[in-house]
Amino acid sequence: MDVKVLISQVVVLFLVLVFGFIARKNNVITGDMTEKLSDIILRLTLPLLIITSYNFDLSTEMLRNAGLAFIISLGIHLSSMVISSFVYRRYPHRVKSALQYVTVFSNCGFMGFPVLQSIYGSIGVFYGSMYNIPFSVLTPLYGILVFSGKSDREGIKKILVHPVILSVAVGMALFLFRLKLPAPLYNAASMVGSMTSPLSMLIVGALLANLPFKEMFRGFPVYLGSFVRLIAMPLLFYLILKPFSIPADILNISVILTAMPAAVNTVIFAEKYGGDSELASRIVGISTVLSVMTIPLIMLALQ
Repeated sequence: MDVKVLISQVVVLFLVLVFGFIARKNNVITGDMTEKLSDIILRLTLPLLIITSYNFDLSTEMLRNAGLAFIISLGIHLSSMVISSFVYRRYPHRVKSALQYVTVFSNCGFMGFPVLQSIYGSIGVFYGSMYNIPFSVLTPLYGILVFSGKSDREGIKKILVHPVILSVAVGMALFLFRLKLPAPLYNAASMVGSMTSPLSMLIVGALLANLPFKEMFRGFPVYLGSFVRLIAMPLLFYLILKPFSIPADILNISVILTAMPAAVNTVIFAEKYGGDSELASRIVGISTVLSVMTIPLIMLALQ
């Protein structure tokens, strides 16, 4: 992988984020709009991006690599849960729960897919969507459990109809049965799906604009959570995975998605289930800004 290309693409995405930040500050993007745009991405553009990324001829190698991406993702997320339970044990529950969640879950969707698409194209989104399945399944289960200490049956039911899960199922059916969408339908779906990257980064920038700048850098936990999320976890799992005979693209994609900043939905779960939502907001903000430097540095170190 060309690190110069990676740095260039991350800078491009960061500039789109800046546009979103400026638009929110000038009220071009309002608070209501960020919520609506998020729904458009989650329910429309991202599913179409995933479905059209499966427009490949079936091959044993791609099928094997897709399964490998899924298994690696599941292992990374489950291992992160165990690691986070020990790293932050001295903190009170409200702070600990926020730190645990950001350690386990990166922003592998809103930021991960744009980065993969810009570097690898459709094949990156294809493997990234398989990596994203454990994320989509575990976020509601672990989020509710770690913040509230309880399970939620309704949350479990919603997993089955999650847009990412459904779109992967549709895409995989097309892939396995060697079905091709009609050209007009595919082109229309691809056009709408391609809106995912710019819209995602605009929303992330708009969300950062809502954070109080003076308060963002207060307290050691925010730096600890950001360091573990951006540096420690990707390097740790790279060292664990490197000795195995894993295809370079799958290894790099897994490390890139692990190196993403804290998941935006950390704030949602913390707010809803009694965690430290203010700390969660600041970690999301700082890790997102710092990731512009840390993602290229991680990949440069791995080269």
